[in-house]
Amino acid sequence: MKKQTEARVITFTSEAEMPMMPASMASTLYNKTGSWRYMRPLYVNKTPPCNAACPAGEDIVMYLQLTAQGRYAEAWETIVRENPFPGVCGRVCPHPCESECNREHLGGAIAIHCQERFLADYAAAHDLGLPMPDVPQRGEHVAVVGAGPAGLSCAYHLRRMGYQVTVFDAGDKPGGMMRLIPEYRLPKEVLEREIAAIVATGVEVKTGVRLGVDVSLDDLKDYAAVFLAVGQSRSRRLGVPGEEATGVLPGIDFLARVARGQRVGLGEKVAVIGGGNTAMDAARTARRLGADVTIFYRRSRAEMPAIDEEVNEALDEGVRIEFLRAPVAVLTENGHVRGLRLTEMELGAPDESGRRRPLPVAGSEYEVACDTVIPALGQVADLSFLDAEVKSERGRIITDEKAATTRPPIFAGGDVATGFGTVTAAVGSGKRAALAIDCFLRGVERTFPDLAQNVQAAPRPHDAAVVRFEDLNTAYFEEEPRPRQEQRPAAERVTTFEEVNLGYGEDAALAEAQRCFSCGTCNECDNCLIFCPDVAVLRGPSDDEPFVFNYDYCKGCGICVSECPRHAISFEEEVKFAET
Repeated sequence: MKKQTEARVITFTSEAEMPMMPASMASTLYNKTGSWRYMRPLYVNKTPPCNAACPAGEDIVMYLQLTAQGRYAEAWETIVRENPFPGVCGRVCPHPCESECNREHLGGAIAIHCQERFLADYAAAHDLGLPMPDVPQRGEHVAVVGAGPAGLSCAYHLRRMGYQVTVFDAGDKPGGMMRLIPEYRLPKEVLEREIAAIVATGVEVKTGVRLGVDVSLDDLKDYAAVFLAVGQSRSRRLGVPGEEATGVLPGIDFLARVARGQRVGLGEKVAVIGGGNTAMDAARTARRLGADVTIFYRRSRAEMPAIDEEVNEALDEGVRIEFLRAPVAVLTENGHVRGLRLTEMELGAPDESGRRRPLPVAGSEYEVACDTVIPALGQVADLSFLDAEVKSERGRIITDEKAATTRPPIFAGGDVATGFGTVTAAVGSGKRAALAIDCFLRGVERTFPDLAQNVQAAPRPHDAAVVRFEDLNTAYFEEEPRPRQEQRPAAERVTTFEEVNLGYGEDAALAEAQRCFSCGTCNECDNCLIFCPDVAVLRGPSDDEPFVFNYDYCKGCGICVSECPRHAISFEEEVKFAET
């Protein structure tokens, strides 16, 4: 805290020495008016809604602040302290953070995923490697099974804490289900680049090793801990007559064959069954291979789990979607698909997912012709490798909030344990496991939140209260439109697997970062300093403490609290701070 000039006491010895009118002839600091206070302001950074909603636990507001200042490398480093896949997530994450953004009320939510992508591409263009903390190297060796987003995230965070890590994967290359995301959404060079950066930190990856075939859980008992992140690799079956026919191609198998560069004969008409992201990927991929594509989904658009932008882009590209339709049989001729028999559906009461249950409409069956049927009804895990000690339920490995299974020291995460189904959620799950494994191996107790909440590897001090729009002082904000991300024209993109979304340039990224409210987070706007009538707000000693209160003179008027645009100052009764 900066020192203020000491007060000087003036004593008058005669009336002639007194001023002509009431006036202060010396510093008013002599009168410590803070004794009048019954309410105390405090600088308390609270939780921005975007940060609370990020499955990977990124400090979004902090990296947007740094981006707004043109400090791009520092902004990227802020992301990768929590998530080593910003280039991937900036392209494929459904960005639930944006759904919670308070900016939505004044011009549209911040395009957080575009900002993340911009910073990842900036780091690539400037050849920035993942920064590793200078920590003592530990002797324990941890095995990770599965080189998808959860497994690689866990391995990366364990390396940052000094552990030796070996990752085993059944595939011929690491990446897991990320490798099946079509290149028009996720160019392979982006995925390869970010995996290579993780490996460069010292993570060992062994491919072509299948758990339960090439290695068993007992074979891994010499490792200090094991993290299972095998994902959900099997497609759900249609469960209707005729699905064994030639021409029925599960969505995961179809995307895998295309990703490997194999030629896939689809015929003229393709029917895709499902409403998730795999269904959208399969339909848009089939469209690029020249097929006439229709998606059949048993619920309405409102219940569709696919990312909304992906649905719109599929429609733009000429994919048709028929809602409230479900297959009842695959029609065949000489063992080959010739069509589908479908029934109309209607929505009943909500089921266990919270969505209204689809019910068949009696007498509504009809037939459509098609050459290929691609079921994309979600995936299930292959748990045949489990022993009796590792419990599972409904196709998922049972874990607690610390990602621990029923057989220590085995942990599990990603879709095989949570079923959350996104790359970003898997990244966060792997990080949670890494933090839990570290605590387990060091014998340290730590409280972890529920699996649906995120965790941070490098948290900043903050209050758990989430700042909502009504908490902000919106007099300081104007409505500003969200900049549009450029895309390839639909007519062009159906002829190529080139990336559809073209991202933000520097000018757009800078402007968009500056639109951020920085909810609950001091960004040194100086309002408190300017408006304090008692000059009781002072510049702080560091970037971590930009302002401080001089409570000797703060009267507790609350002007700083009301004038803070971001709700980064709290106001509490003085009696809470009284000495006892």
